[in-house]
Amino acid sequence: MLTKVHSLASRGLEAIEVEVEVNVAGRGFPGFNIVGLPNKAIEEAKERVRTALVNSGVEFPQKKITVNMAPADIPKEGSGYDLPIAVGILAATGDIPSFAEAPEGKPSAYFYGELGLDGKLRHTRGVFLLGMLAKDKGVNQVFVPKLSANEAAVVSGIKVYPVGDLLKLVRHLRQEKVIRPLKTMPTKEVISEAEVEFDFAEVAGQEQAKRALEIAAAGGHNVFMAGPPGAGKTMLARALPGILPELTEAEALEVTKIYSVTGNIEPGGGLIRRRPFRTPHHTTSRAGLVGGGSKPMPGEISLAHRGVLFLDEFAEYTRSTLEALRQPMEDGVVSVVRAAGTVKFPAKFMLVAAANPCPCGFLTHPKKECKCSLGQIKRYQKRLSGPILDRIDLHVNVPFVEIEKLRQRHTPGVKDVHTPGVESSEVIRERIKLARKAQVVRFSDEPGLFANAEMRNKQVKKYCRLNSEVENLLQQAAVSFNLSARSYFRLIKVARTIADLAGEKEIATSHMAEALQYRIREDS
Repeated sequence: MLTKVHSLASRGLEAIEVEVEVNVAGRGFPGFNIVGLPNKAIEEAKERVRTALVNSGVEFPQKKITVNMAPADIPKEGSGYDLPIAVGILAATGDIPSFAEAPEGKPSAYFYGELGLDGKLRHTRGVFLLGMLAKDKGVNQVFVPKLSANEAAVVSGIKVYPVGDLLKLVRHLRQEKVIRPLKTMPTKEVISEAEVEFDFAEVAGQEQAKRALEIAAAGGHNVFMAGPPGAGKTMLARALPGILPELTEAEALEVTKIYSVTGNIEPGGGLIRRRPFRTPHHTTSRAGLVGGGSKPMPGEISLAHRGVLFLDEFAEYTRSTLEALRQPMEDGVVSVVRAAGTVKFPAKFMLVAAANPCPCGFLTHPKKECKCSLGQIKRYQKRLSGPILDRIDLHVNVPFVEIEKLRQRHTPGVKDVHTPGVESSEVIRERIKLARKAQVVRFSDEPGLFANAEMRNKQVKKYCRLNSEVENLLQQAAVSFNLSARSYFRLIKVARTIADLAGEKEIATSHMAEALQYRIREDS
């Protein structure tokens, strides 16, 4: 008997409907064959499915079983096909009712999940994609592992059935004991406070660097911090999550999609509600950073989508790895080209880079002598190419902090977070929230555009009109410091963010002047 069950295949972040055909023939030698471009994990599904069915109290048919996964020209990978294959065998042998298609010819349900040998369903990556596919195709029912069901439950308009084990699913399909579908998880509920490693008030001094990070967080701008060891560059970066604005509903869905495909959502997890903060080591490979592999998968820059990519020891990354950031930093997308085709992953991240000024680190230190030769310093600084630095909006020096300042901050009885004149992360975050709200209103007619840094040149001209005084200041700076066209437009975007932080509708000369002081360091 032939039966059909429907599931999903993924190509990058694209979900493709897969029809799993199962034929159990009464004639021929007993066997179990799977065709339709399956990979090794799917070949191994034969033993998992066979054992899971037996341990669930179902007699495995001693007949010729053929499983075809269509379309046959698309590679099928992963263990998520265990469940549809098992359900197909059960339907073909009459252990459960066959699945009738909906009146419009659509599948009545999708099945997806990995089986354990005991018949229990394991956490399986990519379940969120299945929920999105079901909504797009108009399929009402989705059967997935209980540990992964919250991912699909984020999607509205579908019934998500959390399946604990194969036996419970059989009873449900026989209408003996019904599995209750999950309620759609609200995407607009209040986001819980992120676990913050440091508060900005704990960082002694460094007011200019704090201000630069505030501007960066408010507009999604890239920032580069240079300074001697121990000045506080890493501490400042790790305090950044405490001031990042909340993900909007649309942004949260984008991030969740990436994390579901890569298997980075923990069992029982659902919608990703916090902005990602990724900190890859400087030995990370090019493929690990930008994505790739024989089966293209997202890299760190895509995992940092709508969040922060913190590259500490920026100059220690290999030249080829850093140069691979050029196109994603400009376009917000990374393209991975393979013989089978091109896969695109979103990569709209905020780059925060930190580096020492020289190999020993003490070139700008007021008290320690730099031991590097002029040649060593030049070679070290050449590791960061002009095109990469030109794509960074804010360049800030993080100077050495005198011990006296640290001693004053840690005097007994003085509370750092409430030191007069020192702003906490909470105070800064409130300003950033207001600035982001202004940007959401500004770009309400621009789908996929959420922050000032994401504007194209055409949008900069539309949303960032300059009066004659500001235009003259920018023109003078462009001539004096030989600013590139890219720098010209990035300056306007930074000035727009500074104006948003000030609650101003128009860009003033003071906003442009502040933007310039963070730009001319590398362009002069």
